[in-house]
Amino acid sequence: MSEITNISNSRREFLKDAGRLAAASAFVAAAAPRMYAGQSNTIKVALVGCGGRGSGAASDAMSVKNGPVKLVAMGDVFENRLKSSYDNLKKMHGDKVDVPDDRKFVGFDAYKKAMDCLSPGDVAIFATPPGFRWVHFTYAIKKGLNVFMEKPVTVDGPTTRRMFKLAEEASAKNLKVGVGLMSRHSRALEELAKRIQDGEIGETILQRGYRMHGPIGFFCSPPKPAGISDLLYQVQRFHSFIWASGGNYSDFYIHVIDHLCWMKNDWPIKAQALGGRHYRQSPEGVTYVDQNLDTYSVEYTYPDGTKFFLDGRCIDGCKQIYNSAAHGSKGIAVVSKSGDCGMPSSIHKGQNPDKSNMIWESKVEPDQGNPYQNEWNDLVDAIRADKPYNEAERGAKASLVTSMGRMAAHTGVEITYDQILNSDHEMAPGLDKLTMDSPAPLLADANGRYPIPQPGIITKREY
Repeated sequence: MSEITNISNSRREFLKDAGRLAAASAFVAAAAPRMYAGQSNTIKVALVGCGGRGSGAASDAMSVKNGPVKLVAMGDVFENRLKSSYDNLKKMHGDKVDVPDDRKFVGFDAYKKAMDCLSPGDVAIFATPPGFRWVHFTYAIKKGLNVFMEKPVTVDGPTTRRMFKLAEEASAKNLKVGVGLMSRHSRALEELAKRIQDGEIGETILQRGYRMHGPIGFFCSPPKPAGISDLLYQVQRFHSFIWASGGNYSDFYIHVIDHLCWMKNDWPIKAQALGGRHYRQSPEGVTYVDQNLDTYSVEYTYPDGTKFFLDGRCIDGCKQIYNSAAHGSKGIAVVSKSGDCGMPSSIHKGQNPDKSNMIWESKVEPDQGNPYQNEWNDLVDAIRADKPYNEAERGAKASLVTSMGRMAAHTGVEITYDQILNSDHEMAPGLDKLTMDSPAPLLADANGRYPIPQPGIITKREY
């Protein structure tokens, strides 16, 4: 009863307050892009890059429970990939997929046409090969769009410098930007990072990360067949080409690198590494022409001298290891038990991660267990509540640190963070001007082979 009595504003006072509120609301609306478009409260989404990861991201976007999300446009350079993605997403999400033929776009300008179907405050998904990330992000900022972009977000120093500037521009426009480093949205790793930084394993003295398994994706490639241009072949098999993806090193290893840097709450300042090409023919005798090494072993160094060792391998028949750990002066943390961020994470006394030594193990609510869905829930929540949210700078740093280790292996010399950041070797300049008839950024020799790293011979750039 007292609550009702205390509400004693006169009608005049109420209208005065309402006028102030309306003026403030008008100012905010003018100063920032709409959080979501239309009176229906629906966030519209455009998918640029319709492969497996792009389709997965679009599916996660439409699975968010915090208000309606609808896919309204799609773009890719391969029509068959777009069609397959559309068919699968339509089957899964029904009316949430509203992409008629006139909002399906094919070509290197498809990203513009797809984003032109959105309104300020809607969301563009970028899941093309990472070399194109800065091109698409530039246009999204111009259009006032929120963004979700897959990792990595850069592949070399010049594009990283460009991405840092774009991140600032996005924040200045109050745009929300998510980056597909989903480990950062693992609730288990969130808890573990807090515990490590609160000192539960003592001072971190060593980190170890592993991703060792057989060839996957487009890790290795045979010579280009007839009927497809060099450019489209390299875009199609982007894991095989450093300009397009950072190669398998950047695309495969960035999650482990990123989440261990998170646990340390710092970024390495230098790397030295080794790697090798061991088996460069298929079992049928076809010679592979990609740029990847089969094995990588990298020693990263943090500012305080702490070491982080990363081992990667893509060879069939070898022992498979895919996990990460942090050693401290008081104990060891199992960061990812399996995969990029596989639960449960745990903390143990001593340096043996035995069950008998365990003092903590992560427990996550079932509806919080999928980090791919969590990252979309968090992004959409930030859009609807207008919270500050921009992962672009952090994503660029993770991408650069990953490239730093790759460059150290490919050159055979120690590479520092500042060296790669300030490098003048942009592997594929002019990607914003590509057409279907453009030459490829990488040229093959007379035998269809592409340039490969030559450690100790080519040391100022990677090939």
